[in-house]
Amino acid sequence: MYQANTNRYQTMKYNRCGNSGLLLPAISLGLWHNFGGVDSYENGREILRHAFDLGITHFDLANNYGPPAGSAEEMFGKMLKTDFATYRDEMVISTKAGYYMWKGPYGDWGSKKYLLSSLDQSLKRLGLDYVDIFYHHRPDPHTPMEETIGALDLLVRQGKALYIGISNYRPEQAAEAIKIANDLGTPILIHQPNYSMLDRWIEDGLQDLLKENGVGSIVFSPLAQGLLTNKYLGAIPADSRMANPSSPFLNKENLTDQLLDRLQRLNRIASERGQSLAQMAISWIFRNQLVTSVLIGASKVSQLDDNVAALQRLDFTGEELQKIEDILQEA
Repeated sequence: MYQANTNRYQTMKYNRCGNSGLLLPAISLGLWHNFGGVDSYENGREILRHAFDLGITHFDLANNYGPPAGSAEEMFGKMLKTDFATYRDEMVISTKAGYYMWKGPYGDWGSKKYLLSSLDQSLKRLGLDYVDIFYHHRPDPHTPMEETIGALDLLVRQGKALYIGISNYRPEQAAEAIKIANDLGTPILIHQPNYSMLDRWIEDGLQDLLKENGVGSIVFSPLAQGLLTNKYLGAIPADSRMANPSSPFLNKENLTDQLLDRLQRLNRIASERGQSLAQMAISWIFRNQLVTSVLIGASKVSQLDDNVAALQRLDFTGEELQKIEDILQEA
């Protein structure tokens, strides 16, 4: 029987999520990859156990995570029965709906029909009566925002979610969603956008909006699909995403000579700080205290240890920040 590390809360840092009463770990674990039906269950189980032992209490899913779609929720649901049953109240479990999930006109986007049906399916796969956070995964240009946010509000009132969130919403879309949710009496707890040293779009209005409205943020792709690690500083590994010609997210054309030079210089700064490039990239996200949690992925336990260790060096000197900014601002 699994027994969690008794010291799991002594080293993890927890941040308040916006103006809510909820604290989230600075590092959260996403199950987008490596926990599906095509992956090793035992490896996923080892990663999840170790994450909880490190004080990672937030596990982030979505209806379509796998592959196949839905299988990551099924895997985590099995873990809840075999390993985590006694720890459920120590966990924040989130899921989402908004991308294609099933055939026909009701299995995609943001209609009330889709969102309510999807969460019911997710709860069955997870074996839960409720999730802690339910997100709309992406804006729907075809459905009135009032319907989408109204559906999230209804799910909270039905007791199927404790909090609601949005993901991939641009500033003007997020502003509309926040206002509608506030008017309904179920404020949006959190926004989940992508953010990294190499993709800083949330700095252009979104972060200010969330701060002004007391909404937390959890950012995904903090390592830019692996570019902000030591993986691509030399030759491209044969087993990497970049080496896979069918990868929809990263290919060899992404790694230009100019970008490689910038990454190598960032790596030198990280080394001077006693960090890996990945660790510095995570630490940098927390530099202005505008991000609640960083959402990481992991395919092995050692990656968890490496990423969590970034929390030991969240301080930056003004000189370090300026050097990093100069590199990032290069065209």
